Amino acid sequence: MRVPLSWLLEYAAVDPETEPAEVARRLTAAGLEVESVEPVGQEISGVIIAEVTDVEELTGFKKPIRYCAVNTGSGEQHVICGAVNFAAGDRVPLAVPGSALPGGFEIGARQAYGRMSEGMICSAAELGIGDDHSGILVLPPGAPLGADFAAYAGLRDHVLDVNVTPDKGFALSVRGTARELAIAFGVAFTDPADAGLPFDVDQVSADVYPASIADPTACDRFVLREVRGADVARPTPLRMRVRLARAGMRSVSLAVDVTNYLMLELGQPLHAFDRARLSGPIVVRRARPGERLETLDHVVRELDPDDILITDGSGPISMAGTMGGLATEVSEDSRDLVIEAAHFSPDGTARMSQRHRLFSEASARFERGVDRELPLRASAKAASMLSELAGGTVVPGCTHAQVQVEPVVVTMAADYPDRVAGMSYGLDTVAARLGQVGCQIERAPVEGEGEAGGDGPAP
Repeated sequence: MRVPLSWLLEYAAVDPETEPAEVARRLTAAGLEVESVEPVGQEISGVIIAEVTDVEELTGFKKPIRYCAVNTGSGEQHVICGAVNFAAGDRVPLAVPGSALPGGFEIGARQAYGRMSEGMICSAAELGIGDDHSGILVLPPGAPLGADFAAYAGLRDHVLDVNVTPDKGFALSVRGTARELAIAFGVAFTDPADAGLPFDVDQVSADVYPASIADPTACDRFVLREVRGADVARPTPLRMRVRLARAGMRSVSLAVDVTNYLMLELGQPLHAFDRARLSGPIVVRRARPGERLETLDHVVRELDPDDILITDGSGPISMAGTMGGLATEVSEDSRDLVIEAAHFSPDGTARMSQRHRLFSEASARFERGVDRELPLRASAKAASMLSELAGGTVVPGCTHAQVQVEPVVVTMAADYPDRVAGMSYGLDTVAARLGQVGCQIERAPVEGEGEAGGDGPAP
């Protein structure tokens, strides 16, 4: 997994001045092998935020050519540009003469099309934050005029490439990796799964789209939330786009970007359906003979009876934990969204992914095991973010279908770690380490001691 160091440091209180190589060493010593540490955005200089004040369309050429006047906050310059997705009044990243872009590309003044161009207005691809060459990166109206664009967008960072082994699925998230980093440095960890949650995070409401689980072996928790009246055509915030790009994911649309961002942060895959395209209650079940589904990659798939599906009255609408269906995809015209988060069978997801040769970021996490407590929290955060960014209204509460699962109880002698390691840790250290990874610790009663008490591990 590729993860920006700045993202990790939001939740692990490691000194920001710590060398990235030392962060990598500590994580590797903790069992998360860091294969590389890549400095990104460090070479960018001289790119500032400017405002386009006038656009002159030059004629007589085979492609659109525009001569643009831009205000840098300290004066006016003129730049030639071939993109047409911006207008006078827009704020844009401007590479002035003498600036440098990723790949060692230096910018200078040049004569072209009979005019002098004093720099370059940049696309996302030219700034190293995606592969979109289709147009200029248009910034929010409030972007500070004349400011250093790299600092504004958070471009200067280090990206850690962590080799996540099959037994450490928790590390396929900023949350899991930041927790290990905090433990390795002995500093505080802030759990992003606890931040920004509504007070009614576990409140069930009949106003939210209905759902049920037909096969408990396929899924034991399924959560839906709704956001209505959203404008999903709005642009994804720049810093979110940057982090997605640093993590190796391209920006698709606001709805998809929010669900992908939270998947990377928390480790919980999410999916958004267009509510207008759903018909009848949602049911999680296995496939029936002869069923087919056209997935988001435009492939029509013949389904196997062992496949785990999300269905509605029309039939299959998603291959659970792997890829959504095309028929219920969120588009720019979608206004009402149904957000899904679930806990699917790791073995069932792995078999389905292998059977269809369909490997996704979601399936990689589900087949390694996802925290069963995340669906309620991750879906609530997604609904809140979409409401804030797309202007929609969150329907209070959720639909929560679940199968009762007994918590895993591990009984361990208090001195077991000491005996295995051949050194003395002591009860306080054992209890602290177990607590750091999320265990609830109870002390079992000792014969002749009476009622159970204390907060240490079982003797």
